[in-house]
Amino acid sequence: MNESPKNEERRVTAEGGPRSRARLECVITYLEMRRPPEPRELGPRQQGVEVRQVRPTLSFYRYLYNAVGERWLWYERRYQSDEVLQRIIQHPKVEIHALYVEGVPAGFAELDLLEGSDVELKYFGLIPEFVGRGLGRFFLHCIITAAWRHRPERVWLHTCNFDHPAALPLYQSAGFVPYKREETVLEDPRILELMEKGIHKSSS
Repeated sequence: MNESPKNEERRVTAEGGPRSRARLECVITYLEMRRPPEPRELGPRQQGVEVRQVRPTLSFYRYLYNAVGERWLWYERRYQSDEVLQRIIQHPKVEIHALYVEGVPAGFAELDLLEGSDVELKYFGLIPEFVGRGLGRFFLHCIITAAWRHRPERVWLHTCNFDHPAALPLYQSAGFVPYKREETVLEDPRILELMEKGIHKSSS
């Protein structure tokens, strides 16, 4: 999930398509939740599954970001300098939550509390080996609960047509409501070779 359009943070799927200069049509759907969802039965919790709020090291954050986002070509934070990214993930109004299965990292989510009374679910996803195991709904429920502990006016996120096909239905089933739709054209980040280079040089 979520690369920020306003910051020109976009993602596209890595599957298919020639490695040539290309423009990609992107449909972005914005969703919001203006009240905490009603308690619901999620079924029995899988053994060994837990969610922890973490203050990750830079290398651990990069691992999570790349492992979750590589399939969707998340690339913006790959080329952010270590100093810039360190300031973001260590900011007191940024929360990182990691999903663990039997002690192994399985996904992560990032809550951005910098926008006053709103909380943005900026990133959310699972590492590929853990997709399809019924973990997404449980993890999203935990993250929504964490977001509402801050008593925001709303919790919001956005997704796009390059995301996992189940992403939009999952968010809607959790209680998020679409409120805006945008269409834009993006330059294919593969032509920049950012995925291969993994640029994150120090600014010093």
